Amino acid sequence: MIVAGVGSRRGVTAQEVRAAVEGALQRYEVKLGEVSLMATPALKGSEPGIMRAALDLGLLLVMVPQAQLEAAGARAVTHSERVVALMGVPSVAEAAALAAAGRRSTLLGPRFVLGPVTCALAREGNRP
Repeated sequence: MIVAGVGSRRGVTAQEVRAAVEGALQRYEVKLGEVSLMATPALKGSEPGIMRAALDLGLLLVMVPQAQLEAAGARAVTHSERVVALMGVPSVAEAAALAAAGRRSTLLGPRFVLGPVTCALAREGNRP
C-alpha cells in the first residue's frame, strides 16, 4: 500500500493539490493505481481543494488526528521550523503519509513541493 500525504496552505484548489500529487508520483515513479489513499491532517480535512482532489483522483481521503501526526512526525525526513510552529510536526505531508500507512511505513523520499501544496509518498511495511 502506498499513501499520498498532503499538506497545504489554506484555500488551495483541487488543481493545485492534484498537480502536487501527480508531481510526487512522477518523481518517485509511482503509478496512481498503486496509491491506496490520500491522507491529510484532520485540521485540513475541511479544505474543499483537498477533498475535491481526492475525489478527482479516485482516492479515499483519510483525516489523520493530531496525535497520530505527531507520533509519525519523528520519522519525517524533512524539517520545517515554520511547520513545527504551526502544526507541531516537521513535515505535514510526510507525517500524514507515514501515519496513514502504518507504524512500519517508510517514505519513498522527501516531500514534493509545488506552490502551496506538499505531497509525500509512504509505503506500508518494509517492502521495497
